[in-house]
Amino acid sequence: MEEGPNLVTPEGLAQIECQVSRIEAALASETNPLLRETLARDLRYWVHQRSTAEVVTNVAGDDVAFGSSVVLQRNGREQRFRIVGVDEADPAKGLISFRSPLAAALIGARPGEVIEAKEPLGEIEIVAVRN
Repeated sequence: MEEGPNLVTPEGLAQIECQVSRIEAALASETNPLLRETLARDLRYWVHQRSTAEVVTNVAGDDVAFGSSVVLQRNGREQRFRIVGVDEADPAKGLISFRSPLAAALIGARPGEVIEAKEPLGEIEIVAVRN
């Protein structure tokens, strides 16, 4: 489990709730002791994540922040990301964890800024931010 705040978007909290419900339903019908043990472990994780979740909504301002959708130029190509909670992250879908090195480099930046991040990130230009 991660140290520090467990920031989530409203969608992330809904995903956590779905995981808890799914595992509780599976536990109710599972008879295999090893599978029950695995399900119980997973349920403890998701219940913990739910109990520590800090929902972040409507971030104001132009700065990149948790929940922001960001358009950037990096390595000669445009990329789009949304900064989300740890359990929501799915880079293939453009969702990056606020704890990732890329998100850490972007948070606090404004459109038009160029950030010199450590390699392998390199130079990043913030094109647009939607909060």
